Amino acid sequence: MFRSEDIPEDWLDCWRELMFRARSADATDAHAFEAELRRMELGPVTVWHASYAPARFWRRARAARRPDLERCQLTLLLEGRMTLTYDGGQTTPLGPRDLRFLDSSSPFDIQPHDEGAADAGECRAVTGVGVDFPRELLPLPPQRIREMSGRGFSAREGTGALLADFLVGLGRQADVLRPCDAPRLGTTVLDLVSACLSHALDDQSALPAETRRRALAERIRAFVRQHLHDPELKPATIAAAHHISLSHLHRVFTEQSGGETLAVWIRARRLEQAHRDLADPALRSTPIHTVAVRWGFPRAGDFTRAFRCAYGLSPREHRQRSLGDTRP
Repeated sequence: MFRSEDIPEDWLDCWRELMFRARSADATDAHAFEAELRRMELGPVTVWHASYAPARFWRRARAARRPDLERCQLTLLLEGRMTLTYDGGQTTPLGPRDLRFLDSSSPFDIQPHDEGAADAGECRAVTGVGVDFPRELLPLPPQRIREMSGRGFSAREGTGALLADFLVGLGRQADVLRPCDAPRLGTTVLDLVSACLSHALDDQSALPAETRRRALAERIRAFVRQHLHDPELKPATIAAAHHISLSHLHRVFTEQSGGETLAVWIRARRLEQAHRDLADPALRSTPIHTVAVRWGFPRAGDFTRAFRCAYGLSPREHRQRSLGDTRP
């Protein structure tokens, strides 16, 4: 974790060193510059979340030609606007929820979209997420990777949105993740990046079968999380939404979840949401059966038994302990 405010002296040199490690890039000397960067090592995959005052970054051609920099780099802009000049002349604007795929073998120059506003201090901080990994880990033919280099695509829907949401979630959960989670999370990031790029190329067949299955399982999980409150959320509904058979849905999900079935996973996620709501002071007056129905448990007896099995106490006991409520 890097914060410019934590380093009163030489912080700009530290920031430049971080940028060079992350993207082999140099950074401009900005006035009153403030920056924060969290770097996560997920096996061979590096994910970094950054927030900084509008500034310019660039990678010169000489650095790009270094043979030890055979890496792929993905950038997701969350807030702010930048302008990217890539490979010597291609210029394109970047805005919120834009994704850009770059190859480390080419130079680039990225700077605030409106330098005049930036100089006047009118631009908001730029926030974004970067993903870096060795080129050989991307399960796509080299020619296809070269075709994608420099291209941008939207993270507002489809596989781009799924990838963006996962990357943002990593930053939110970083403080509670364990080192043993890193390799699997890195694999998931690679699978989602591969699926996203392959979708942009309109060539899912270019991906290995295992990568396609892992990406499908992640799409299923994301769909379920978005529809947990829906009483009609059933395996048949999920299969239809993903245009696959019911048997294929169960087979892929169980394979990619360590043997856990889809029904068990859905029930666990619903119990988690109910567990959270029952401990929320703002929902103190909401009847327990209302919380249960909201998260897919229409029968009170079923909810109480499932909750006690998962957490070792009844929903009422959990609420009383969490809220300090000793009333009968």
